[in-house]
Amino acid sequence: MAAVRVGLLGCGVVGTEVVRQLQLHAGDLAQRVGAELELVGIAVRRPNRVRDLDVDPALFTTDAAALVTKNLDVVIEVIGGIEPARTLLLSAMEHGASVVTANKALLAEDGATLYSAADKHGVDLYYEAAVAGAIPLLRPLRESLVGDKVRRVLGIVNGTTNFILSRMDVSGASFTDALEEATALGYAEADPSADVEGFDAAAKAAILASLAFHSRVTAADVHREGITEVTAADVARAREMNSVIKLLAICELSEDESRIGVRVHPAMIPRSHPLAGVGDAFNAVFVEADAAGPVMFYGRGAGGAPTASAVLGDLVAVSRHRVGGGRGPGESSYAQLPVRPMGENLTRYHISLDVAEKPGVLAGVATVFAEHGVSIQTVRQEGHSDDATLVIVTHRATDAALAATVEELRRTDVVRSVASVMRVEGAEQSR
Repeated sequence: MAAVRVGLLGCGVVGTEVVRQLQLHAGDLAQRVGAELELVGIAVRRPNRVRDLDVDPALFTTDAAALVTKNLDVVIEVIGGIEPARTLLLSAMEHGASVVTANKALLAEDGATLYSAADKHGVDLYYEAAVAGAIPLLRPLRESLVGDKVRRVLGIVNGTTNFILSRMDVSGASFTDALEEATALGYAEADPSADVEGFDAAAKAAILASLAFHSRVTAADVHREGITEVTAADVARAREMNSVIKLLAICELSEDESRIGVRVHPAMIPRSHPLAGVGDAFNAVFVEADAAGPVMFYGRGAGGAPTASAVLGDLVAVSRHRVGGGRGPGESSYAQLPVRPMGENLTRYHISLDVAEKPGVLAGVATVFAEHGVSIQTVRQEGHSDDATLVIVTHRATDAALAATVEELRRTDVVRSVASVMRVEGAEQSR
């Protein structure tokens, strides 16, 4: 068979590892595909930069726009961002190339345009590496579970924030100290805002929700909260409840199956939950489906080699289609389910209140919860006299009702301050 012609956009950490693995496993990959994989060009911004690769310097070019028009079979994109990536990929598909991308930001913002172009030009669009690195997750949602009804996707999809929260739990470190450690070890970027503010996880949540519920979901639809406000005291309170705090991406089908909730925020989960033991910079995603039941995916969610593994898996899949004919799955958005407002999502809260120990405090607090239709599951008092703290865990209620309850508590004369507010997730899966 004629060689499959491959162009690579970007040669940073991931791109370099893709090239290295293509060279290292060339023979095996050719056997799996049914034809050799020929790397015909690598588009970079700085062609003279020193790279730990043994490749012909003539492969490097700064003209990415020209490369994607060179009769390629597959274009691999690992440059990230919206532009010029979108324009380059649309041009590649227009010129007959299938696309393998790791670009979560582009897929979460404008995946529909990419899908439309792939369908128009009869090519593949694969993007396993866009979410959770090496973990086979998106293809199971697109293919393995496509005959099932997914009810919920609950996951840790950002390694940087998971490392930070894990260190805060294990060592009692502050957020600032844990972030400094993550930066020193290379887990956090010089500007970590995309990770710690939840933007990265929100983009991934949009992709997961789109696949799980056959609806178009963009990053703008996702309720997003980061971890910068999580304190060592919050982590200690979670430990007292035999729980941990994780930044979770939560995608769920409403009970009447008419809408979906998509949110990213820190939450307490019981240590008995499968996600609680996911430490360091690892990722894990918990999927609940009608027939399959609970399924968990776990592994390295970032890094050059893990991400390259996912890229190469997609490359083999689309290359097989080029050799043997056929195409992979396209966009499945037939359900067109709307994303419900955050206030309508059902959740539980852990709330710590600083109160003065005097008659009527507990009754006054309970009245506020009752007035907003929020049921208290447990309540306990810590300390005495002027240092008394009420720790309350609620039953499930709408997020809007819980938020209104907290706001009114801040204004009551029986509560001196609301020390902490944290959502609680996962208790139903831990039983």
